[in-house]
This record gives sequence, structure tokens and C-alpha cells, in this order.
Amino acid sequence: MRKVLLGIFYGLLGLFLIAVAGGYALPGKAHVERSASINAPADKIYGIVADLQRNKEWSPWTAMDPAIELSYSGPNNGAAGVGQKMSWVSKNPQVGTGSQEVTELVPNERMVSALEFSGTKATATFALQPNGTATKVVWSFDATLSGVAERWFGLLFDRLIGPDLEKGLVNLKTLAEAQG
Repeated sequence: MRKVLLGIFYGLLGLFLIAVAGGYALPGKAHVERSASINAPADKIYGIVADLQRNKEWSPWTAMDPAIELSYSGPNNGAAGVGQKMSWVSKNPQVGTGSQEVTELVPNERMVSALEFSGTKATATFALQPNGTATKVVWSFDATLSGVAERWFGLLFDRLIGPDLEKGLVNLKTLAEAQG
């Protein structure tokens, strides 16, 4: 009986060590990216994504919770620009609580923001590339994964976040093209 218990113990210890060592072998960063072609000029799309107060018009996450509480702060009373910050509180676990702050703006080309939600810090980027009368919009999400558990969880980011980015791009396309 003792040999069986020792065998089970060593087997579990081996699995634990493999999981920890394997976790450190996984990438320390996660990147999720989706793109769409929108039949609208870059300046029109930029005006939508660079102003966090317009986020509720197309975001897949605000659509998940009609009762979401949004607040805005930063320069010029939370108006669009670097430093504009949007915070949210939601009882929906898929939305949660967090904030997004604009950290970089390149007019009609790029908007970068810092995200913080559920203890995770990440960066979201919108890159706009004019293509004739349309604009290619690339929405990306990047996160640094510090611990073993986060690195294993990072393997799921594309499957968890990717569909929401796709849904958001469809919403953004509908909004921008309707305003065309």
C-alpha cells in the first residue's frame, strides 16, 4: 500500500513540476488581432475610436450589459485626447470592472490605450490604413503574462477575446458606414 501511495505522490509531483516548468516555457506575452475593411475614410473611423465616449456606440462589451455604469475623466473634462479615461462597472462577469486610458494618438492613423480589468493590464491598439475609398482597421490586444497561471491562461486569449474584437469591428463598420 505504501508503494502505491508513494507512486501516486511522485506521479502528482511530476505532473506539477511539468506544469510549472511548462508554464515558464510558454510565451510571456499574448497578442490577439483582428482586422476589417470599412467603407469610410480614416478620419471618420478615427473620430469614432479615438473618443472613448463614443465607445458605447459600437463596443461589444457595453452591448453585453445595458446597465453598465460608465464614467469619463482626464483633460478637458474627459474629452477626446491623450489622457482621456473611461471607467466601467458591470455586474455581468463577462464585462466586469475596469478602465481604459488613451496613451497615444496619431490623427487618422492610430489610437493606443492602456486597459486594466480583473487584475489584468493590457494595451489595445487601433491602426488605420487607407485603401482607396475604404480603410483597413486593425484592432489588437496585447498583454504581458507574468505568472505561470497567466501564461497557461494566455493560450486561451485568442479564443476568448478574438470573437469580441470581430463583433466590435462589425459594429464599428456598421456605424462608420452609416455615417458616411
